[in-house]
Parts: sequence; C-alpha cells; structure tokens
Amino acid sequence: MLTPSFTAVRFFRTTSQRRGAAVPPHPGRRASLLQPFPGRTPSASASPSPSPTAPSRLRALPVPALLAAAFAVQLAGALLRAPALLAAGAALGLALDLRLVRRHPRVASWLSRLRFDVTTRQLLRDMLTVLGLVRAPGVGEAAERLLVPALLGCYLLHFCCQAVALLVRRTRTLPVVTRNIDASGLRPSPAPPRLLARQPSRRLLYFSVPATAGLLGTALLGDVLWGLLGVGTALAALLAGTVLLARWLTPGRRPVGERQALEWLDRWLAEYRPTVAMYFSGGTASAYQANMWLPPLAALEGRPLIVLRERFMVQRIDATDVPIVCVPKVAHLMHLEHSPLKAMLHPSNSGKTSQVLRIPTIKHAFINHGESDKLSSCNPYAKAYDEVWVAGPAARERYRLADIGVEDRDVVEVGRPQLAPILPYAGPPAPGAPLTVLYAPTWEGWTEDPGNTSIILAGEDIVRALLADPGVRLLYKPHPMTGSVDPRAARADERIRHLIAEANARRTGPRPGPEAAAELARRTAELDALTTTAFRPSADEVERMLVQSVPEEGRAAAVAAATEAWEEAYWASFPEGEHQVVTGHRPSLYSCFNRAHLLVSDVSSVVSDWLSSGKPYAVANTTGLPEEEFRAGFPTVRAAAVLTPDAAGVPELLESVRDPSKDTLARARAELKSHLLGPSEPPPAVRFGRAVAGLCARADERRARMAAESGRQAQEAREGLERAGAAEAVGEQEQEQADDGSEDAVTA
Repeated sequence: MLTPSFTAVRFFRTTSQRRGAAVPPHPGRRASLLQPFPGRTPSASASPSPSPTAPSRLRALPVPALLAAAFAVQLAGALLRAPALLAAGAALGLALDLRLVRRHPRVASWLSRLRFDVTTRQLLRDMLTVLGLVRAPGVGEAAERLLVPALLGCYLLHFCCQAVALLVRRTRTLPVVTRNIDASGLRPSPAPPRLLARQPSRRLLYFSVPATAGLLGTALLGDVLWGLLGVGTALAALLAGTVLLARWLTPGRRPVGERQALEWLDRWLAEYRPTVAMYFSGGTASAYQANMWLPPLAALEGRPLIVLRERFMVQRIDATDVPIVCVPKVAHLMHLEHSPLKAMLHPSNSGKTSQVLRIPTIKHAFINHGESDKLSSCNPYAKAYDEVWVAGPAARERYRLADIGVEDRDVVEVGRPQLAPILPYAGPPAPGAPLTVLYAPTWEGWTEDPGNTSIILAGEDIVRALLADPGVRLLYKPHPMTGSVDPRAARADERIRHLIAEANARRTGPRPGPEAAAELARRTAELDALTTTAFRPSADEVERMLVQSVPEEGRAAAVAAATEAWEEAYWASFPEGEHQVVTGHRPSLYSCFNRAHLLVSDVSSVVSDWLSSGKPYAVANTTGLPEEEFRAGFPTVRAAAVLTPDAAGVPELLESVRDPSKDTLARARAELKSHLLGPSEPPPAVRFGRAVAGLCARADERRARMAAESGRQAQEAREGLERAGAAEAVGEQEQEQADDGSEDAVTA
C-alpha cells in the first residue's frame, strides 16, 4: 500500500533557504501570457516563436526619437520662415503619431505616463504650425483671425465629443454581463463606432489630418482658402461625429440603468432557478483553470451556472451552453444570496473568493484545477470552504499531513471527471513507427523553488536527449504561464523551440499532400463556426450580450463532434515523425496525451492526469534532492522514471517504452493511479454528481433549519405579544374595578 509522505510540502517550504544560491531572486515580473479567445486556432507551425514583445519594442524605439526630430524640424521651419521645412516636420510628426497609436500602443502609453500624450503632441504640432503661419510671408492678420479661432473650435468639438463618449460608455457599462442568456430585458443595442466612442487618440489624429493639411497649404501657398477649407472640414467631421455619437444617449439606444439591471438579474435567477454554479476569478492567463471543468459542469443534472467577476473573462471561457453571468462589484454579487442557488464550486483561490464566501445561503466546495505534490495543492485557504473535493486518497492524506485546518470529514473524493477523453494504454509503438514523447513542463510558480519547473535547469538537455534519438517524435507543450514570473524560463522556452525547429529542418521524408491542409482548413472553419461568434470591430460587451444570446439546442454535442474531427485533421496535417510545438487553445493537452507514448514532466497535476492512461512517464528532478528522497517526498513520482538535470537516463527510458518487458513500473503505475485518482467504479462523473447533490442537500438542510428557527422565533414573538396583550387586558380590568370602587365610596 502506498503511504503518502509530506516531505514535498516541507521541501517547498525550506528549499529556498537551503539552496538559496541555486536560484537568484527574480529581477521582476513580466506581463502574463494571453490565453487565446474561445475557438481561435493556434498556429500549426513548429518553428520557434520568439517573444512577441521584444522585436516590436525594438521596432518601436526609433519612433519617439523620430517624433522629437519632427518637432525640431517643424520648429526650425517656423523660426527660419521656411514653409517647406515646416510642412515636412508637421507631416512627418502626424504620420509618426498615426503609426504610434496603431502599431505601438505600449510606447504611446509610456509617452502618456510622461504627460506627453496624443493631445499634447497634436496641440504642440498645431502651435508650431500657427507660429509658422504668423511668421510666414504672404499670410496676413485677417487669415490668422479666421484660422486660429476655427482651430480652437476643433479642439472644443473634440473635447465635447469625448464628453459624450464618456457618457455613452458609462450608460453602456452595466452592472452585470451575460453570455448564453436572453438579455433582451436589458435593452442591449449595437455599439457606436469605435473611433468615436473608445479611441480618442485616433479620433483626434484622424480628424486633424484635414486641418493640418489645410494649414500647411496656406503656409506653402500663402492662400488662406486652403486653411479655411481644411479646418472647416475638420470642424464639420467633429460636429457630425459628436451628433452621431449622441444618438446612443437617446432612450431607444440606451440600455437600462443600474437599478433596472439588478432587478432583471433577480428576475432571471428566479426564473432560471440555478442549483449549482462555478465561481471563477483570475487573470488573463488563468481561464484554463475554469475551462477544464466545463464538461463536468455541463453534464450535471439540474441547472448549472457560471459566475465570473472580471468582464474580460466572459470571452475567455470556452464554448459552452452553460449560462454565464459576470458580476464585477461585490455589492451586486450579494444578490445571489436571495437566489435559488444552493452550491458553488471553486476551481481556484483568488482575492475575490472571500467576497462570495460571505453568502451563508450557499454551500461552497473547492474543486481545484489540478492536483500535485506541491504546496499549492494543500493551501490553507481551503479551510474557508464548506467542503474540499479531491480526486483520491492521496489528496485526502496530503491535507491530513499538512495540518492546515481542513477537517477530514470535509474532504470528499470525487475523482477527476474531466479525464474521460484520455484513452488507455494501448502498448508500445508499432515497429517502424515513431515513439511520440510529450514534454510538458509546468511553469516557474510564484516562489523561487528550483523544483517548480524543469524548463530552466533541465529543459534544454532533456529536449536535446530526446531529439538525439531518430526514432522519437517530440511534442513540446509548455505551460501557458511559462516566463510570466522568471524571464529565464521564457528564454529557455525560446531556445527549446529553436532546437525543435533545427531538428525538423534536418528531417526528410514524405509530407501530407495539399488535401490534408484543405481538410484541416475545412474542419477549422466548421469548428470556428460553432465555437466563435463574429463580432463587429466596434462591438462592446453590451453588443456581445445581444449577439451571444441563448445557444441553439444541440450545440454542445455538435461542438464535441467537430472538435474530435478537427483534432484528427490537425494531427494528420503533419508528417508522421515531425516534432511539434503545441501552444494555444487547440489541440488540448488531453489530445496530446492520446498521441503520446511517453510523458516527461515535472511535479505537477499533468502527471496525475496522465496516470489515468496507464502509460509510462518520467519526472525531472531539479530539486537537488537524492532520488530516493525525491521519490519518498513526492507520491506522484513513485511510479515514474526519474531524470537528472543532465537527462542522462533518457536512452534507457526510451528503450523501456519500446520494449514493455523492460518496463518495471507498470504495476506501480496501476497502484498509484488508484491512489491518486480513486477507484474506477463508480465513474468519476457519477461521484462528482453525487457530491454536488450532497452539497445542495446540505444547503437545503441549512435553509430548512433557518426557516424553522425563524418560524420558532416568530411564534415566540406572537406568543409574547399575546401574553403582553392578555396582561394588559387584566390590568385594564383591575383598573376599571378599582375606579368603580372609588366611585361607590364617594357616593356613600
């Protein structure tokens, strides 16, 4: 019998102090990698994909310098009374500004933080142009008196348009955002043009083009007509844009107010009557944590719901028929307290989780987004939930040994219902066929523990050793957050991709014909038609609510079938032995599982999920611990081949996969699978459904107790009032008798 050890937790708590020299402090945190939107197809190329920000930053560096040079040229033209020089500087500056806001928004944002934003730059450009006009020969004072007020009028209209845009955006920012719900009660409408409503910098620059051209024409030709024509055109365009934008403030195009929107939410909840909800809050790269639970959630009996807190996350959730409600403000979130909702499932911990835990009428369960031997899999925050749902006995024992306040009676084993798509082990690769290896390292995490990820200390050596075997086909799938904390992980990831591209360049052999690419394109179009929604470029979240209403019946089954067909076409579009870098939204990790004969990974939830297949796997030991202590400390490693950072054991590992007689860990994998994931019967989906029903029953019991207690208190209050009324009546009767006796005495 396998007895879990908690050496893993102790290791992750102390290894930074013991081996501080191994991992220097992180120089800073990079922006998180963006998760693709639902249905967006990743690139099928296996070529290296360098960081998207570095080259763009290099290309953007000359732009501020050229802008400064353009202003200098324009100033020189104004002071030297050289209209050609003035026109060249102004035209160059305007063109650079247009390029800056379109191609280099980060540089534009950086300039704005320096208080040198688009408005300031355009105002400076116009001031220099006016200065040049004042000093230019042939331009009289009458022209100046006409052009300067007209130019100031352009700025006045620009700021008026911006004020209207702010009002429009405010009225179209509802307290609730929905998807897969008929939100017609909120009066959603198509969004106004993006240039007018949400792009003030581009609006100013675009509408300044005719004004700048006209003023420069006057400076070059000495004819005020050109300036009046250009500035007049800009005035007319700004006035028309402001009037057009103001139409979205009329009752026919304006959504309901905040109070009416919250009343609509209450009515919808009362009508839909959700029983269980998945609650999720996170950053741009964390949507996968919620997406992995969509199939089990959709398969539940009753009426499931997804509750989000960030507006952008509504479009990050994968294609699903489950209704989605986003409630950003905590005050509005409290409307769930009086809804029929009974249970809420939490795939991750976040700062906003505590806000929904305040609702006493809902029972909360932490379901996690994967289990591993890391400290994050037994976070002390888990004791805030009513129940903690785990896959199998290993996680239960992990919580017991961690001693973080989670009671054993609150731990519920439900298995991993989302692992149903993973196929079981079907034996070694056929003779002559490539041995497919999946290298799926995890990310570096928030701590400096060297055992978090192998990509920094061992990734390149592992990949080189795998690529050195001509019979190996490598699938490299890095974690989506790789490099988001430690830049060394991002650089190692780029070098690994380069190694794979070089190995592919050296390989020869037949390639699929054009019909394979055509089939993939056809399957991609079919899947995109089911999983994506075509929005106008100007669409805002209110218009998306209008478009993403109640889904058509049977869409979920159609999406599943189309996804399976797409994955088959995807893998068939590559040569059989070509290495692949798999990133983005598709293909899924489990699709890679089904293609691979061997997994190489780290101590992470990927290993636990892989065990459901029964296939061989290896774990890289970058902790610095001896192998015996590493195996004893991390239960998921006990049935794995352990690789040192130099990847010296890769050849023997590959041989054991090709020859099952040399695979000495098959029985250990079967035992560990049961220990980590629980029994196969009843199926995890059934156990998951029973756990949801049990949690809802607990909520019903509490509501019944509270109703009974309220009834008892009300009954006591009524009885108290009745006793008080009776006592008062007796007192009044006694008083009357006393008064009668006094009258008799007086009469006598």
